[in-house]
Amino acid sequence: MSGWRRSTLSSRYVAVKDPEQLSRSQRILHIPFKRAGQRPIEYLEYDEIQAVLSAVDRSTPAGRRDYALLAMMFNTGARVQEVLDIRAYDLQLIKPFQVRLLGKGRKERLCPLWPQTAAVLSDLCAENQLDPRAPVPVFLNHRGEPLSRFGVRYILAKYVEHARAAAPTLNDKRLHPHSMRHSTAVYLLKSGVDLSTIGQWLGHASVNTTNKYATVDLDMKRQALACAEPPATELPAPNWRNDPTTLEWLEAL
Repeated sequence: MSGWRRSTLSSRYVAVKDPEQLSRSQRILHIPFKRAGQRPIEYLEYDEIQAVLSAVDRSTPAGRRDYALLAMMFNTGARVQEVLDIRAYDLQLIKPFQVRLLGKGRKERLCPLWPQTAAVLSDLCAENQLDPRAPVPVFLNHRGEPLSRFGVRYILAKYVEHARAAAPTLNDKRLHPHSMRHSTAVYLLKSGVDLSTIGQWLGHASVNTTNKYATVDLDMKRQALACAEPPATELPAPNWRNDPTTLEWLEAL
């Protein structure tokens, strides 16, 4: 909820409950919040993503669902709720592979799918006997009900924990489902995709939201530094005391 909306609702509440305190409450609400430092964006590197996917046991129905879920999240960079809202008829699993996502403000966007992602989704739909034309959820829990946000958080945490042995760098990261979205953005950026396209891929309303990914990766900063020439170092001004020709000239005067 935005600060403006919170302020409006608070003022209405005070106006109804205690109108005499309305003026005081408005002065309090206009006190600016102290700006706190932002934590760095946590994301998974490509090898860490591979380690997490490799940790999934795909011999079980739950494992095959989990693999398809994580592959979809990394492929699309979709918000968790956008993934959970995917219905069978949103998937196009014949070329060109793509998925329809419903984002903030009920805005629809199409996101391309890698052939590998389309293949595991096709297998999942076939296993669960989902009609590709039906508005039925793709990702279900063990009770056959739509998977929840808490379920996604649990699934990711479980496989990150399993992957720590293969990818020790995961030990230093505090990851959550939204980290997969960050991972997609950074991966696309490292692959040479421009920020405008990444913003459209992720469904950002403003390019300013996408620009933050240009500053998160230290390796990219090092590469940028290597491409830039350092400023020329100026030579120190000559000192006549160390110039023999100048001293000889002075002695000859």
